[in-house]
Amino acid sequence: MSVQTRARLPFPMPNVAFRNSLRLLGTRRFGTFWFASLLANIGTWAQQVAQPWLMLSLGASPFLLGLDAFALGAPVLLLILVGGALADHGDRRRIIAVFQSIQMLCPVLLVVLLVLGMVQPWMVIVLSLVVGITDALSMPSFQSIVPSIVEREQIPSGIALNTTQFNLSRILGPAVAGVLMASVGLAGAFAVSAASYVPFILVALWILPRGTLAGTGGIDRHKLKAGVREVLHEPGLRGALLTVFLTSLLSAPLITFAPVLVKDVFQGSAGQFSTALGAFGVGGLIGATGLLAVNPLHDRRPLSTWFAAGYGAIVVLAALNPWTWGLPALMVLAGIAMTVSNASANALLQSSAPERIRGQTVSLFMLSMRGGMALGSLVTGITVHLLGVREALLLNGVIALLAHLAVGRVWLKVPLRP
Repeated sequence: MSVQTRARLPFPMPNVAFRNSLRLLGTRRFGTFWFASLLANIGTWAQQVAQPWLMLSLGASPFLLGLDAFALGAPVLLLILVGGALADHGDRRRIIAVFQSIQMLCPVLLVVLLVLGMVQPWMVIVLSLVVGITDALSMPSFQSIVPSIVEREQIPSGIALNTTQFNLSRILGPAVAGVLMASVGLAGAFAVSAASYVPFILVALWILPRGTLAGTGGIDRHKLKAGVREVLHEPGLRGALLTVFLTSLLSAPLITFAPVLVKDVFQGSAGQFSTALGAFGVGGLIGATGLLAVNPLHDRRPLSTWFAAGYGAIVVLAALNPWTWGLPALMVLAGIAMTVSNASANALLQSSAPERIRGQTVSLFMLSMRGGMALGSLVTGITVHLLGVREALLLNGVIALLAHLAVGRVWLKVPLRP
């Protein structure tokens, strides 16, 4: 291709888009936020390895494991829209500082309970509920940080970079947890989780402006409903939310019940579980890095649809897989599929949303993702109890594959609003 031909292209070449995306890391605000988020998420994923293993070591059933995941995600169903309204009309600095500080106390309490030998499954579930409530109320505020510190045309690149650090933490967090659990015990992983909140809170306080957003007049129920209606009125955005919801409801339980596969099916150890979860992070990092090379103005719907359908097929393969080594390999593919699908949908939503309702748009995305995960964990926990973990995941995967093909057939034909 000649230089003249390249100059006439309406979109940057993939390698140019990749370099432009990486330049964001060199900016003071985005780079600092990226690194603080990485540390925070490393702690979160260390706890995500330790907590289900703690539940199983306490004799909890697969149903209680699903109930714990449901307690973590269920508050999203009731409170995430309130969190979105807080993000649009409140002081995001105060919201993040208060709710994340409360959330930090939960792993601290788990460390104390473990040291005293007093921890019980119901205590873990109650603390998960507290984390879920604070998450639902503060999540839209910190999910709205990236669009507030980059230019509008840089939002897809910023989200892809943020997804990269999130999936890098999926690799590092389980690795840290595996080392700590083998050396100092489960309490070490929870201690790292508690400490990881501090840098993120401090950076969020520095990076966000003081006071409420300009031009807002407080939270109003009618404004909340109007913001939701405005987002859902757009068919292209509805398709993105439905795709994310179906993925979380039907395919994400593979992550929730991976410890059951490792411990009950393959008779594996905590180290093997952390390896499987780390493999999911490797896949997520690959998927997020690949998204950096996608043209910012490229239609993200095909990526979201086909990778979501692929995730369903991977869940089917994981259910049928007879080899211990096959699970980490499939988890890599699952990480790629989920990351590309969800990040593409998120970029589409945030790029299309007006600034005045961006928090509400983020809250609907998180409602679809976290709410779907909560419901999926509970329902799949019941089917695992009734049918077995392989059979339950097989059913989920088949339904997910068929559902995404049906949704994509309609969604891809809808013209997007410019």
